[in-house]
Amino acid sequence: CIRPLILEAIRHLQLCRRKANVIKLSYYLFELGMANNLVRCAAQQTKARITPVISQIRTAHDHAHEHHAVGDPVKIVIGNREIVGFGMNGQPNYIDRVDFPLPAIRYKEVTPDIQVLKEKEKGDWSKLTIEEKKALYRASFCQTFAEMKAPTGEWKSLLGFTLIGCSFAMWIYIWMKKFVYAPLPDTFTPEKQQAQLERMLNMQIGPIEGLASKYDYEKGRWKE
Repeated sequence: CIRPLILEAIRHLQLCRRKANVIKLSYYLFELGMANNLVRCAAQQTKARITPVISQIRTAHDHAHEHHAVGDPVKIVIGNREIVGFGMNGQPNYIDRVDFPLPAIRYKEVTPDIQVLKEKEKGDWSKLTIEEKKALYRASFCQTFAEMKAPTGEWKSLLGFTLIGCSFAMWIYIWMKKFVYAPLPDTFTPEKQQAQLERMLNMQIGPIEGLASKYDYEKGRWKE
């Protein structure tokens, strides 16, 4: 009689547990749905705020790209300077050299004033003034041959820095001589060196090819 009651109680407990699990699962799904809705709303609000900013950035980038778009990237560096030759190494650059006086590009960019002079130089050069000829030359070249060959005076600065370095090294030597190095031993004095020489002669050090071979012991003097 008791066993059926126990089995019935166990079934009832299992049924209650299943119902509790279903309730918990439903509550979890409800919370998950609410969180998903909140995330979706936040994403929509963020997108609504960012979209105008992205549009402005894209518009500015397109304008900048249109403004800086150049067919030849070399023009970005040299501007509207005219390329007139191969140059020293095939690169469109300018340099003043006596051994290679033909740069690849002109020194100055083309301005309205220079353009007027360039149109004028196509005619009779006798109608050009000295100043106009100089302006045309300076538009193509930075220096004349006389200016390139003129002494720069750079040797003065090099000599000055060299003397400064020598004096600095001398002062360091004097300071170390006085405060770092110990005094020389007394064997470096002339009296001690003379006594050492006499002792070496008395001991006849180097009688074949050394010191004693150069001394005449009979006459008491150095050999001639």
